[in-house]
Amino acid sequence: MTAKDDILELPLLPGDLFGYESMLDAREWDLIRATRAFLAEHVAPVAEDCWAKAEFPFQIIEPMSKVGIIGLPYGLDGKPPAGQLLTGWLGLEISRVDPSIATFYGVHNGLAMGSIFQCGSKEQQDRWLPAMQRMELIGAFGLTEPDGGSDVAGGMRTTARRDGDHWVLNGAKRWIGNATFADLTIIWAKDEGDNQVKGFVVEKDTPGFVATKIERKLSLRTVQNADILLTDCRVDDDHRLANANSFRDTSRVLRTTRGGVTWSAVGCQIGAYEAAVAYAKERVQFGKPIGHFQLIQDLLARMLGNITASLGMAVRVAQLQQDGIFRDEQAALAKWYSTTRLRETAAWARELMGGNGILLDRDAVRFFADAEALYSYEGTAQMNALIVGRSITGKSAFV
Repeated sequence: MTAKDDILELPLLPGDLFGYESMLDAREWDLIRATRAFLAEHVAPVAEDCWAKAEFPFQIIEPMSKVGIIGLPYGLDGKPPAGQLLTGWLGLEISRVDPSIATFYGVHNGLAMGSIFQCGSKEQQDRWLPAMQRMELIGAFGLTEPDGGSDVAGGMRTTARRDGDHWVLNGAKRWIGNATFADLTIIWAKDEGDNQVKGFVVEKDTPGFVATKIERKLSLRTVQNADILLTDCRVDDDHRLANANSFRDTSRVLRTTRGGVTWSAVGCQIGAYEAAVAYAKERVQFGKPIGHFQLIQDLLARMLGNITASLGMAVRVAQLQQDGIFRDEQAALAKWYSTTRLRETAAWARELMGGNGILLDRDAVRFFADAEALYSYEGTAQMNALIVGRSITGKSAFV
Protein backbone atom coordinates (compact mmCIF):
# COMPACT_ATOMS: atom_id res chain seq x y z
CA MET A 1 0.00 0.00 0.00
CA THR A 2 1.38 3.44 -0.92
CA ALA A 3 1.39 6.48 1.32
CA LYS A 4 -1.25 7.98 -0.94
CA ASP A 5 -3.49 4.94 -0.49
CA ASP A 6 -3.04 5.24 3.27
CA ILE A 7 -4.17 8.87 3.17
CA LEU A 8 -7.22 8.02 1.10
CA GLU A 9 -8.26 5.38 3.63
CA LEU A 10 -8.60 8.00 6.37
CA PRO A 11 -12.12 9.22 7.16
CA LEU A 12 -12.78 12.32 5.09
CA LEU A 13 -13.14 15.49 7.14
CA PRO A 14 -16.79 16.60 7.16
CA GLY A 15 -17.01 19.85 5.27
CA ASP A 16 -13.97 19.25 3.04
CA LEU A 17 -16.07 18.51 -0.04
CA PHE A 18 -13.25 19.32 -2.47
CA GLY A 19 -10.70 17.16 -0.66
CA TYR A 20 -8.11 19.78 0.26
CA GLU A 21 -6.83 17.41 2.96
CA SER A 22 -5.34 15.23 0.21
CA MET A 23 -2.71 17.97 -0.25
CA LEU A 24 -1.13 16.87 3.04
CA ASP A 25 1.58 14.21 2.78
CA ALA A 26 1.80 10.98 4.76
CA ARG A 27 4.15 12.41 7.40
CA GLU A 28 1.81 15.34 7.96
CA TRP A 29 -1.12 12.97 8.26
CA ASP A 30 0.65 11.15 11.07
CA LEU A 31 0.58 14.41 13.01
CA ILE A 32 -3.07 15.03 12.10
CA ARG A 33 -3.92 11.55 13.43
CA ALA A 34 -2.05 12.23 16.67
CA THR A 35 -3.80 15.58 17.05
CA ARG A 36 -7.24 14.09 16.49
CA ALA A 37 -6.48 11.38 19.06
CA PHE A 38 -5.34 14.00 21.59
CA LEU A 39 -8.46 16.08 21.00
CA ALA A 40 -10.79 13.09 21.28
CA GLU A 41 -9.20 11.88 24.51
CA HIS A 42 -8.38 15.09 26.34
CA VAL A 43 -10.36 18.03 24.91
CA ALA A 44 -13.75 16.87 23.62
CA PRO A 45 -14.80 15.23 26.93
CA VAL A 46 -14.27 18.45 28.92
CA ALA A 47 -15.10 21.14 26.35
CA GLU A 48 -18.72 21.72 27.39
CA ASP A 49 -18.11 21.78 31.15
CA CYS A 50 -15.09 24.04 30.89
CA TRP A 51 -17.02 26.44 28.65
CA ALA A 52 -19.98 26.44 31.05
CA LYS A 53 -17.75 27.08 34.08
CA ALA A 54 -15.37 29.47 32.29
CA GLU A 55 -12.47 27.32 33.51
CA PHE A 56 -9.33 26.28 31.68
CA PRO A 57 -8.45 22.55 31.64
CA PHE A 58 -4.83 22.74 32.74
CA GLN A 59 -4.61 18.96 32.60
CA ILE A 60 -4.46 19.11 28.79
CA ILE A 61 -1.13 21.01 28.71
CA GLU A 62 1.14 18.03 29.37
CA PRO A 63 -0.46 15.69 26.80
CA MET A 64 -0.64 18.55 24.31
CA SER A 65 3.09 19.13 24.68
CA LYS A 66 3.74 15.50 23.69
CA VAL A 67 1.73 15.56 20.46
CA GLY A 68 4.43 17.51 18.63
CA ILE A 69 2.35 20.45 17.41
CA ILE A 70 4.07 23.27 19.34
CA GLY A 71 6.78 25.32 17.64
CA LEU A 72 6.39 23.68 14.25
CA PRO A 73 6.75 26.89 12.19
CA TYR A 74 10.09 27.81 13.78
CA GLY A 75 12.42 24.93 12.96
CA LEU A 76 13.49 24.32 16.54
CA ASP A 77 15.71 21.39 17.58
CA GLY A 78 17.36 21.48 14.18
CA LYS A 79 14.19 20.33 12.45
CA PRO A 80 13.02 22.04 9.25
CA PRO A 81 10.04 24.36 9.75
CA ALA A 82 6.68 22.74 9.07
CA GLY A 83 4.80 23.82 5.99
CA GLN A 84 2.16 26.50 6.34
CA LEU A 85 -0.56 24.14 5.13
CA LEU A 86 0.08 21.73 7.99
CA THR A 87 0.36 24.55 10.53
CA GLY A 88 -2.97 25.99 9.42
CA TRP A 89 -4.67 22.62 9.28
CA LEU A 90 -3.73 21.89 12.88
CA GLY A 91 -5.51 25.09 13.92
CA LEU A 92 -8.56 23.91 11.99
CA GLU A 93 -8.53 20.52 13.73
CA ILE A 94 -8.36 22.06 17.20
CA SER A 95 -11.01 24.68 16.45
CA ARG A 96 -13.53 22.14 15.14
CA VAL A 97 -13.46 20.53 18.60
CA ASP A 98 -13.05 23.63 20.79
CA PRO A 99 -12.35 27.16 19.51
CA SER A 100 -11.28 28.17 23.03
CA ILE A 101 -8.44 25.65 23.03
CA ALA A 102 -7.58 26.70 19.48
CA THR A 103 -7.28 30.27 20.78
CA PHE A 104 -5.04 29.14 23.65
CA TYR A 105 -2.92 27.29 21.10
CA GLY A 106 -2.83 30.26 18.72
CA VAL A 107 -1.85 32.76 21.42
CA HIS A 108 0.94 30.57 22.80
CA ASN A 109 2.24 28.98 19.59
CA GLY A 110 1.51 31.87 17.22
CA LEU A 111 1.43 35.28 18.87
CA ALA A 112 3.79 34.75 21.80
CA MET A 113 6.31 32.36 20.26
CA GLY A 114 5.98 34.11 16.92
CA SER A 115 6.88 37.47 18.48
CA ILE A 116 10.05 36.03 19.98
CA PHE A 117 10.92 34.17 16.77
CA GLN A 118 10.33 37.11 14.45
CA CYS A 119 11.45 39.96 16.69
CA GLY A 120 13.87 38.41 19.18
CA SER A 121 17.62 38.01 18.91
CA LYS A 122 19.18 34.58 18.52
CA GLU A 123 20.02 34.66 22.22
CA GLN A 124 16.42 35.49 23.13
CA GLN A 125 15.10 32.76 20.87
CA ASP A 126 17.42 30.22 22.49
CA ARG A 127 16.48 31.45 25.94
CA TRP A 128 12.71 31.12 25.69
CA LEU A 129 11.51 29.18 22.66
CA PRO A 130 12.70 25.66 23.60
CA ALA A 131 10.92 25.81 26.97
CA MET A 132 7.83 27.24 25.28
CA GLN A 133 7.93 24.41 22.75
CA ARG A 134 7.92 21.93 25.63
CA MET A 135 5.10 24.00 27.18
CA GLU A 136 7.13 24.38 30.35
CA LEU A 137 6.60 28.10 29.78
CA ILE A 138 3.23 29.37 28.50
CA GLY A 139 3.04 32.62 26.56
CA ALA A 140 0.58 35.48 26.19
CA PHE A 141 0.49 38.53 23.91
CA GLY A 142 -0.37 42.00 25.23
CA LEU A 143 -1.30 44.49 22.53
CA THR A 144 -4.95 45.57 22.91
CA GLU A 145 -5.67 48.27 25.48
CA PRO A 146 -8.82 49.31 27.39
CA ASP A 147 -9.22 52.39 25.19
CA GLY A 148 -7.33 51.12 22.15
CA GLY A 149 -8.38 48.25 19.95
CA SER A 150 -8.49 49.04 16.26
CA ASP A 151 -6.51 52.28 16.75
CA VAL A 152 -3.84 50.83 19.01
CA ALA A 153 -1.12 51.32 16.38
CA GLY A 154 -1.33 55.10 16.57
CA GLY A 155 -3.03 55.52 19.93
CA MET A 156 -1.05 53.18 22.17
CA ARG A 157 -0.92 54.53 25.71
CA THR A 158 1.28 51.94 27.37
CA THR A 159 4.74 53.48 27.67
CA ALA A 160 8.29 52.23 28.03
CA ARG A 161 11.04 54.42 29.51
CA ARG A 162 14.71 53.49 29.38
CA ASP A 163 16.36 53.66 32.80
CA GLY A 164 19.96 52.50 32.65
CA ASP A 165 20.00 48.75 32.00
CA HIS A 166 16.25 48.50 32.56
CA TRP A 167 12.98 49.56 31.00
CA VAL A 168 10.06 50.88 33.05
CA LEU A 169 6.62 49.99 31.70
CA ASN A 170 3.40 51.80 32.59
CA GLY A 171 -0.08 51.34 31.20
CA ALA A 172 -2.85 48.81 30.78
CA LYS A 173 -3.78 45.98 28.42
CA ARG A 174 -7.15 44.30 27.96
CA TRP A 175 -8.52 41.03 26.52
CA ILE A 176 -5.15 39.32 26.86
CA GLY A 177 -5.66 35.57 26.37
CA ASN A 178 -3.73 33.17 28.64
CA ALA A 179 -2.50 36.10 30.72
CA THR A 180 -3.96 34.97 34.05
CA PHE A 181 -1.56 32.02 34.13
CA ALA A 182 1.05 32.70 31.42
CA ASP A 183 4.70 32.55 32.42
CA LEU A 184 5.68 35.12 29.79
CA THR A 185 3.63 37.95 28.31
CA ILE A 186 4.79 39.91 25.28
CA ILE A 187 3.97 43.53 26.12
CA TRP A 188 3.95 46.11 23.35
CA ALA A 189 4.64 49.65 24.54
CA LYS A 190 5.56 53.02 23.06
CA ASP A 191 9.12 54.11 23.80
CA GLU A 192 9.07 57.58 25.35
CA GLY A 193 12.47 58.22 23.81
CA ASP A 194 11.64 57.83 20.11
CA ASN A 195 7.84 57.38 20.16
CA GLN A 196 8.17 53.96 18.48
CA VAL A 197 6.40 50.77 19.57
CA LYS A 198 8.68 48.11 21.05
CA GLY A 199 8.14 44.63 22.44
CA PHE A 200 9.08 43.34 25.90
CA VAL A 201 9.02 39.89 27.48
CA VAL A 202 7.50 40.29 30.96
CA GLU A 203 7.62 37.37 33.36
CA LYS A 204 4.54 36.73 35.50
CA ASP A 205 6.13 37.45 38.88
CA THR A 206 7.64 40.77 37.82
CA PRO A 207 6.78 43.51 40.36
CA GLY A 208 4.33 45.99 38.90
CA PHE A 209 2.69 43.42 36.60
CA VAL A 210 -0.86 42.45 37.61
CA ALA A 211 -3.21 40.28 35.49
CA THR A 212 -6.87 40.05 36.53
CA LYS A 213 -9.32 37.64 34.91
CA ILE A 214 -12.14 39.18 32.87
CA GLU A 215 -15.41 37.71 34.11
CA ARG A 216 -18.92 37.37 32.65
CA LYS A 217 -17.83 36.62 29.07
CA LEU A 218 -20.26 34.92 26.70
CA SER A 219 -17.75 33.88 24.04
CA LEU A 220 -14.62 31.72 24.20
CA ARG A 221 -15.40 31.29 27.88
CA THR A 222 -12.67 28.71 28.44
CA VAL A 223 -10.01 31.23 27.37
CA GLN A 224 -8.66 33.03 30.41
CA ASN A 225 -8.63 36.64 29.20
CA ALA A 226 -7.16 39.23 31.51
CA ASP A 227 -6.89 42.93 32.21
CA ILE A 228 -3.23 43.74 32.73
CA LEU A 229 -2.06 46.70 34.80
CA LEU A 230 1.57 47.79 34.50
CA THR A 231 2.74 50.10 37.26
CA ASP A 232 6.44 51.03 37.15
CA CYS A 233 7.07 47.49 35.93
CA ARG A 234 10.83 47.13 35.49
CA VAL A 235 12.36 44.65 33.04
CA ASP A 236 15.98 44.11 32.10
CA ASP A 237 17.16 45.41 28.75
CA ASP A 238 17.71 41.82 27.61
CA HIS A 239 13.92 41.36 27.90
CA ARG A 240 13.33 43.93 25.15
CA LEU A 241 12.82 42.11 21.85
CA ALA A 242 15.95 43.11 19.95
CA ASN A 243 14.33 43.37 16.52
CA ALA A 244 11.04 45.01 17.51
CA ASN A 245 11.66 48.66 16.73
CA SER A 246 8.32 49.94 15.43
CA PHE A 247 4.71 48.89 14.94
CA ARG A 248 5.72 47.51 11.54
CA ASP A 249 7.46 44.71 13.42
CA THR A 250 4.32 44.07 15.45
CA SER A 251 2.38 43.94 12.20
CA ARG A 252 4.65 41.21 10.83
CA VAL A 253 3.53 38.97 13.68
CA LEU A 254 -0.13 39.92 13.23
CA ARG A 255 -0.04 39.28 9.49
CA THR A 256 0.97 35.69 10.11
CA THR A 257 -1.50 35.03 12.93
CA ARG A 258 -4.37 36.69 11.06
CA GLY A 259 -3.96 33.89 8.54
CA GLY A 260 -4.25 31.49 11.48
CA VAL A 261 -7.59 33.02 12.47
CA THR A 262 -8.84 32.12 8.99
CA TRP A 263 -8.09 28.45 9.71
CA SER A 264 -9.74 28.66 13.13
CA ALA A 265 -12.83 30.17 11.53
CA VAL A 266 -13.00 27.24 9.10
CA GLY A 267 -12.61 24.77 11.96
CA CYS A 268 -15.33 26.46 13.98
CA GLN A 269 -17.65 26.31 10.95
CA ILE A 270 -16.93 22.61 10.52
CA GLY A 271 -17.60 21.93 14.19
CA ALA A 272 -20.99 23.64 13.95
CA TYR A 273 -21.74 21.85 10.67
CA GLU A 274 -20.87 18.44 12.12
CA ALA A 275 -23.20 19.07 15.06
CA ALA A 276 -25.98 20.12 12.68
CA VAL A 277 -25.56 17.08 10.41
CA ALA A 278 -25.64 14.70 13.37
CA TYR A 279 -28.78 16.36 14.71
CA ALA A 280 -30.49 16.30 11.31
CA LYS A 281 -29.98 12.56 11.13
CA GLU A 282 -31.31 11.77 14.62
CA ARG A 283 -34.05 14.34 15.26
CA VAL A 284 -37.45 12.96 14.21
CA GLN A 285 -40.40 15.18 13.34
CA PHE A 286 -43.53 14.30 11.38
CA GLY A 287 -42.50 10.67 11.45
CA LYS A 288 -39.01 10.95 9.90
CA PRO A 289 -35.56 12.41 10.61
CA ILE A 290 -35.57 16.12 9.78
CA GLY A 291 -32.67 15.54 7.37
CA HIS A 292 -35.34 14.30 4.92
CA PHE A 293 -36.85 17.77 4.61
CA GLN A 294 -35.98 20.27 1.91
CA LEU A 295 -35.50 23.28 4.19
CA ILE A 296 -33.03 21.38 6.38
CA GLN A 297 -31.04 20.18 3.37
CA ASP A 298 -30.98 23.75 2.05
CA LEU A 299 -29.48 24.98 5.32
CA LEU A 300 -26.86 22.24 5.30
CA ALA A 301 -25.95 23.02 1.69
CA ARG A 302 -25.54 26.71 2.53
CA MET A 303 -23.30 25.82 5.45
CA LEU A 304 -21.18 23.53 3.30
CA GLY A 305 -20.84 26.28 0.69
CA ASN A 306 -19.54 28.71 3.31
CA ILE A 307 -17.08 26.13 4.61
CA THR A 308 -15.84 25.22 1.15
CA ALA A 309 -15.25 28.84 0.14
CA SER A 310 -13.52 29.68 3.42
CA LEU A 311 -11.35 26.56 3.31
CA GLY A 312 -10.26 27.30 -0.26
CA MET A 313 -9.21 30.78 0.84
CA ALA A 314 -7.34 29.35 3.85
CA VAL A 315 -5.42 26.93 1.65
CA ARG A 316 -4.41 29.76 -0.68
CA VAL A 317 -3.33 31.82 2.34
CA ALA A 318 -1.03 28.97 3.36
CA GLN A 319 0.47 28.82 -0.12
CA LEU A 320 1.14 32.56 -0.17
CA GLN A 321 2.71 32.39 3.29
CA GLN A 322 4.86 29.47 2.21
CA ASP A 323 6.08 31.44 -0.79
CA GLY A 324 6.81 34.51 1.34
CA ILE A 325 4.52 36.79 -0.66
CA PHE A 326 1.58 37.12 1.76
CA ARG A 327 0.34 40.72 1.87
CA ASP A 328 -1.65 42.67 4.47
CA GLU A 329 -4.71 43.01 2.26
CA GLN A 330 -4.74 39.26 1.63
CA ALA A 331 -4.59 38.57 5.36
CA ALA A 332 -7.34 41.11 5.96
CA LEU A 333 -9.66 39.73 3.26
CA ALA A 334 -9.20 36.14 4.45
CA LYS A 335 -9.88 37.02 8.08
CA TRP A 336 -12.87 39.22 7.25
CA TYR A 337 -14.48 36.80 4.82
CA SER A 338 -14.00 33.58 6.79
CA THR A 339 -15.26 35.02 10.09
CA THR A 340 -18.26 36.64 8.40
CA ARG A 341 -19.19 33.29 6.87
CA LEU A 342 -18.57 31.69 10.27
CA ARG A 343 -21.28 33.82 11.84
CA GLU A 344 -23.73 32.67 9.19
CA THR A 345 -22.79 29.00 9.42
CA ALA A 346 -22.94 28.87 13.22
CA ALA A 347 -26.29 30.69 13.24
CA TRP A 348 -27.75 28.25 10.70
CA ALA A 349 -26.53 25.30 12.77
CA ARG A 350 -28.25 26.70 15.82
CA GLU A 351 -31.38 27.48 13.79
CA LEU A 352 -31.55 23.95 12.39
CA MET A 353 -31.85 22.57 15.93
CA GLY A 354 -34.75 24.79 16.91
CA GLY A 355 -35.13 25.16 20.66
CA ASN A 356 -32.57 22.42 21.28
CA GLY A 357 -30.01 24.64 19.56
CA ILE A 358 -29.61 26.76 22.69
CA LEU A 359 -28.60 23.74 24.80
CA LEU A 360 -24.88 23.54 25.47
CA ASP A 361 -24.84 19.75 25.15
CA ARG A 362 -25.80 20.09 21.48
CA ASP A 363 -22.53 21.94 20.70
CA ALA A 364 -24.00 24.33 18.14
CA VAL A 365 -24.59 27.13 20.62
CA ARG A 366 -20.98 26.94 21.83
CA PHE A 367 -19.73 27.46 18.27
CA PHE A 368 -22.42 30.12 17.75
CA ALA A 369 -21.19 32.11 20.77
CA ASP A 370 -17.50 31.56 20.07
CA ALA A 371 -17.94 32.83 16.52
CA GLU A 372 -18.51 36.33 17.91
CA ALA A 373 -15.03 36.51 19.39
CA LEU A 374 -13.33 35.19 16.25
CA TYR A 375 -15.30 37.76 14.25
CA SER A 376 -13.92 40.57 16.42
CA TYR A 377 -10.37 39.74 17.45
CA GLU A 378 -7.23 40.30 15.38
CA GLY A 379 -8.98 43.12 13.57
CA THR A 380 -12.72 43.74 13.33
CA ALA A 381 -14.54 43.08 10.07
CA GLN A 382 -14.77 46.80 9.40
CA MET A 383 -11.07 47.47 9.96
CA ASN A 384 -10.06 44.56 7.76
CA ALA A 385 -12.48 45.75 5.08
CA LEU A 386 -10.76 49.15 5.12
CA ILE A 387 -7.35 47.51 4.69
CA VAL A 388 -8.72 45.75 1.62
CA GLY A 389 -10.40 48.94 0.43
CA ARG A 390 -7.14 50.84 0.71
CA SER A 391 -5.40 48.25 -1.47
CA ILE A 392 -8.20 48.52 -4.07
CA THR A 393 -8.38 52.31 -4.29
CA GLY A 394 -4.96 53.41 -3.13
CA LYS A 395 -6.73 55.71 -0.67
CA SER A 396 -6.86 55.29 3.10
CA ALA A 397 -10.32 55.64 4.65
CA PHE A 398 -9.03 55.33 8.20
CA VAL A 399 -9.84 58.27 10.43
